[in-house]
Amino acid sequence: MTGCAQAPVLRERGQHEVFCGLTGIVWLHRKMPDAFFLVVGSRTCAHLLQSAAGVMIFAEPRFATAILEEGDLAGLKDANEELDRTVAQLLERRPDVRRLFLVGSCPSEVIKLDLARAAERLNAAHAPHTAVLNYSGSGIETTFTQGEDACLAAMVPALERTDDANLVLVGALPDVVEDQALALLSAMGIAAQVLPARRAGEAPRVGPNTRYALLQPFLGDTAAALDRAGATRIAAPFPFGEEGTTAWLRAVADAHGVDDATFARATDAPRARARKAVSTVAETLSGKRISFLPDSQMEPSLARFLARECGMEPVEVGTPYLHSAIMAEELALLPECRLSEGQDVERQLDRLRADAPDLTVCGLGLANPLEAEGLTTKWAIELVFTPVHFYEQAADLAALFARPLRRKGLLLGSNTPRGSGGVKPPVLAAE
Repeated sequence: MTGCAQAPVLRERGQHEVFCGLTGIVWLHRKMPDAFFLVVGSRTCAHLLQSAAGVMIFAEPRFATAILEEGDLAGLKDANEELDRTVAQLLERRPDVRRLFLVGSCPSEVIKLDLARAAERLNAAHAPHTAVLNYSGSGIETTFTQGEDACLAAMVPALERTDDANLVLVGALPDVVEDQALALLSAMGIAAQVLPARRAGEAPRVGPNTRYALLQPFLGDTAAALDRAGATRIAAPFPFGEEGTTAWLRAVADAHGVDDATFARATDAPRARARKAVSTVAETLSGKRISFLPDSQMEPSLARFLARECGMEPVEVGTPYLHSAIMAEELALLPECRLSEGQDVERQLDRLRADAPDLTVCGLGLANPLEAEGLTTKWAIELVFTPVHFYEQAADLAALFARPLRRKGLLLGSNTPRGSGGVKPPVLAAE
């Protein structure tokens, strides 16, 4: 197959469907149990977080919203004084907090509240016990995965410097998946640290002899921050599926001089398990056509996995932003298809209806309307919240795409009378 490395990219700028970057707090606060995320925003921000996390406020989760009232928005109150008081009360009540993130939102950005300066002021007051950092989770011109990117990028300048050679894995994964990655590298004699670290005291150091490997395709700002700190990125496809995981591990192993025999001992068994597990699920996916609407920046990597390991045919692979350097290895493996960056939603929907793929991966706001038109859809956000990286999760990743197709087949079968040549498909709820 000819890759998409030199393929033309359809770049669109128009009305687009996005999900708020604050949602990254849902998985980040679970990843860092000594961190607290204080959103400076509106009641809408508070309701979004509570709904997305499925946690009631009285359960005292490690996130909250400092609500901007009408007086703050109108400039009748000193928002900085109120923020200082809120932070002091929070840290007095929660002395276990070692990292406090002030998270900007659409309302705080609209009124030009300088949270970066506020974070510097509060860090001077509460360090070293609690480090105070700032990033923006605003969804005005971002995708929801960029909340994690902004958070990790904000952490890089605060990392301790070192001249020692070290390896840093970059990206928030569920603990069990992260442990699998570290175990695979350890079997090859490679030690690694992770950004974000689970605990403040475990944060990696960075310097001119640091190599880093990205775990997620949407960490462009974090990669740029690490580059500025002198670190060097290990270029590789992303660890989705057996092929992507092996290529990612091979790139890291080559950067550390691991020989072929050692690499094979560490990877042969899990590779075989992953291939066998994926092949079972791929029976449902093989020969099916799939289109991705832009949502998470994971789209090219997922399309590569589905095409090369599951036998699917990518029709259009849309992504909010296409980082040509970070995605170069992925695009070289992606079969020829229509690549698009950004979104003009009405034009893209027109193309989608004309293409009529077997499966469409899209955001929550478009899924049910498309199902009502007879298109089978998959929620893109589930691909971020579900463990899908590395060998042991490869079949689970394939199953996320197979499930809506199987479900539609079962429902259509149950609605087809005996002796009938078929009936009009029922309207299905999106998944």
